Amino acid sequence: MERELLHTRRIELTGYKRADGLYDIEGHLKDTKTYDRNSNGVVRRAGDAIHEMRLRITVNLDLLIVDAHAESEVVPYEGFCELIAPDYKKLIGLKLEAGFMRETRKLFGGVNGCTHLTELIGGVATAAFQTMSEEINALNESQPFQINGCHALVSDGEAVRTFYPKWFRPGVAQES
Repeated sequence: MERELLHTRRIELTGYKRADGLYDIEGHLKDTKTYDRNSNGVVRRAGDAIHEMRLRITVNLDLLIVDAHAESEVVPYEGFCELIAPDYKKLIGLKLEAGFMRETRKLFGGVNGCTHLTELIGGVATAAFQTMSEEINALNESQPFQINGCHALVSDGEAVRTFYPKWFRPGVAQES
């Protein structure tokens, strides 16, 4: 089937350990078109960003967000869209745990946030676990956080029996 590329969204997530023992997790979203586009009186050339946003959270080993910063570098409604970025400081004090995404939807859903910045929250949270997983599990004598976090690692499943036998619990799978 013949197709014509019109739109590309790139999301990049990166995680850093800081010298002070905290972790910076950064998300970058960039939308481009393959054609010139007049958007609200601003001409965006093919390949130029039509959206470009960044979200950074700083977390500790308890998965508590101790700082947050959002930027709207390229927006379709200049003078309006970027005004919401400081509100993402409301992430400070939240913990990356069950219910986190539900809480962020309350804080930033609809007119309370930017669709694109809010979309980055879930990716940044997941990247935090990927960035910190070795240290979290090494410090923690309790069940590894990833058990019951997805279908492959259900506590009564074969993957847990094989890779985490200490935490294998036949018949006691839980939803997260």
